Amino acid sequence: MASATGIPDLNAARGAGEDEPLLGRRGDAAQVEGETIWKNLWLGTAPLAQAGIFILAAIIWGAILSHDLIFFSAHPLLNSAGLLLATQAALILQPTHSPGQKRTGTLIHALFHLFGLAALLAGLVVIEINKAGPGHEHFASPHAILGLTFYIAIFLQALVGFTQYYTPSLYGGVDQAKAIYKYHRVSGYVIATLGLATVCASSWTTYSLGVAHIQHWAVIVASVLVLLGVVPRIKLSKLGLKRSGGEIRLST
Repeated sequence: MASATGIPDLNAARGAGEDEPLLGRRGDAAQVEGETIWKNLWLGTAPLAQAGIFILAAIIWGAILSHDLIFFSAHPLLNSAGLLLATQAALILQPTHSPGQKRTGTLIHALFHLFGLAALLAGLVVIEINKAGPGHEHFASPHAILGLTFYIAIFLQALVGFTQYYTPSLYGGVDQAKAIYKYHRVSGYVIATLGLATVCASSWTTYSLGVAHIQHWAVIVASVLVLLGVVPRIKLSKLGLKRSGGEIRLST
């Protein structure tokens, strides 16, 4: 496609169209037609997110596996695995823009979340069984409070996302379901940030301070890397926004 000046529009050629990332140039994280969707996991700033989430998981797994395993050990192992899979779910879907790409991306997005939620649910079961024993307080730390909030939010998010796409009649039809996609996306980024905050807060728990010795700065830096990789790839159009004259406005 050529621009008004007759110069080929490289952004359009790369499949970016009207999709403009929150930061960076158009097309920096747009899936190119004909290329495998798995490249979406590494487009644009995604390597930062991948580095962050794998470092974060390595920190947690290394700290837990360097000590004798107990029943509770499964809780951080499962939760960090679930958060890693949830990150992949976001990264795979973000660069899609054509109908075909979105269908494929949504399916893989759902599968990543299916396995991720299974890990998170198992992690929740482990901590609830562990807390059922004598001498264990419920919601006695910021980590516990954030964790419960995160669990509730992500399970509700998954329920809404599944029903929006596969049973739109619950919302009054396809158009009505599509109209709230942008809210699902916004809440997804908020929940992802909440999940990272929950992991960071875990480094101040009694178990971490007394046994695992997870470094606060390490999990915070890794979490920041995840956000630095994910946030710039957010597409304004998918959030119902557009950029006009250097300003971001709600599109109509």
